[in-house]
Amino acid sequence: MADGSTTSEQPTRSAPPDPPERIAEPHRPFWQEVPILIVTALALAIVIKTFLVQAFFIPSSSMEPGLQVGDRILVCRVCGAFSEPSYGDVIVFADPSPGDEAERGLVGGVVHWLGEGIGVAQPDDDDFIKRVVGLPGDVIEIDRRGRLFRNGAIVREPYLDPTRDTRSFDPLRVPDGMLFVLGDNRLVSGDSRFPPPTGVGLVPLDRVIGEAFVVVWPVSRWGGVT
Repeated sequence: MADGSTTSEQPTRSAPPDPPERIAEPHRPFWQEVPILIVTALALAIVIKTFLVQAFFIPSSSMEPGLQVGDRILVCRVCGAFSEPSYGDVIVFADPSPGDEAERGLVGGVVHWLGEGIGVAQPDDDDFIKRVVGLPGDVIEIDRRGRLFRNGAIVREPYLDPTRDTRSFDPLRVPDGMLFVLGDNRLVSGDSRFPPPTGVGLVPLDRVIGEAFVVVWPVSRWGGVT
């Protein structure tokens, strides 16, 4: 006979579900990964050199004392995408008067382009490094004391080699789309004062590769390009 009391049933707890099984990927032998790593590294090197930063070697004394023979510098290629060169910039540019390109065919051209991208093949034309002193529309002149004038005003040049070149240069207006460049060691610099092959003449803007911004070798000369 029921005594009037009631009982409550405790809810049953179900066991937690088993964790999902993880599918282990088969381990790839290292020798199979090497080609992928090499291709990736080459692609990265080409992208960096083509669009971002490129290293150059200083072969002559035309930019002394700031840049010495044997210096390795880095050049910002992407800088030109945001602004055009300005006064005092030290720029690297391709030969304004290039020669005929070698006939390599389609495959040979691609191989040569890849070689240039990773630094194992030389470009068809020489590259040069000089300082920008004249922009389109400027009138550039050098007097008989070797002093540079731009639009009638003397230009202060603390970067010049102490052995001043006193050769004069008659006034010249820089055409549209062109730059007037000079070396810092003007006694030995073949720059915009001289037409090819003695100098480089005026430099088209579309031949500018980038702006030099740092010396990275030798370590004792590490520092910014000014």
